[in-house]
Amino acid sequence: MIPTPLELAGYTLERQHPLSRAWADDATRLDALAKQHEEVDILLATDRDIAAARVEKTAPGTPIESMLNYWVPVSDDLSAMLSMRFEGMDPTKPFVDASPMSRALRTEDLSALAAAATQYYAIHHPTYLRLWSAEPVGAFPGTGPDRRFLAAPIEQLQPRHVPPGLEVTPARNVDHYDDARRAYDAVDHAHPAHVVQAHLQDREDLEESAEAGLLFDVTVDGTWAGYVSALADGEDTLGLPAYVVQEIILALEYRGRGLGTHLSTLMAQALPEPSRILIGCIHANNTGATQAATTAGRQDLGGWLQVPLTN
Repeated sequence: MIPTPLELAGYTLERQHPLSRAWADDATRLDALAKQHEEVDILLATDRDIAAARVEKTAPGTPIESMLNYWVPVSDDLSAMLSMRFEGMDPTKPFVDASPMSRALRTEDLSALAAAATQYYAIHHPTYLRLWSAEPVGAFPGTGPDRRFLAAPIEQLQPRHVPPGLEVTPARNVDHYDDARRAYDAVDHAHPAHVVQAHLQDREDLEESAEAGLLFDVTVDGTWAGYVSALADGEDTLGLPAYVVQEIILALEYRGRGLGTHLSTLMAQALPEPSRILIGCIHANNTGATQAATTAGRQDLGGWLQVPLTN
């Protein structure tokens, strides 16, 4: 039987990083987590129309049941919510997520979880199993890296020093989108692995952020130098009242000057509700972005990891 949203929320809250437990009261986080589990995990387990639409888009001809979520007993004291996923809804990039769990992940759970993922979704040939843990990078031998949650209360980020001439102002439009795209292209060219670690948000998404007052132009001595933007109450909040970093990008000519370490500070100073938490998801192998975030005061609260699956 699938747990209730509140039961799933209780499991998830207990698995959070201890540092984050002081950033919001449990009731607030339980409500937010329950809503997220209901709107994502339980919906994908029960709504056959959604499953049918996902089959049509990603795996035509496969059974609807192969796209539903399942609450599965993995061992005597562990159950997990298995979910068939595709990176960016790309049919060629299947994986299984099992982040909702009844207790914290242990190394000895990995083989049983991988076996369950393969059993339930073998028809889709998933290449890896994605799990979530608050433990640090490298805590689970034999797993691969994925995105980490780096966060801090905005009020703690605001007081930090920013070099003179480096500023952010609310963006009225996304006229510099092509400049931002060229910056991404340059980084991808210099560091090919960056292609799978980060990507420029769609123009439409940044336009929506601009309309919400959450897209900011970065300027250096009055000249446009990049974008920073956030989303309010996105999915990746860990149940915290948060802004989720949507975009941080510097134009090519301003990279390599140490400016990136100050962008989290500038965003924190510009966002309208300083009582929130600023959260950004950064790939564990994206060392530049990770260093910039941690230098600015954001802390690693845990993240996903990947277990290779044999098909």
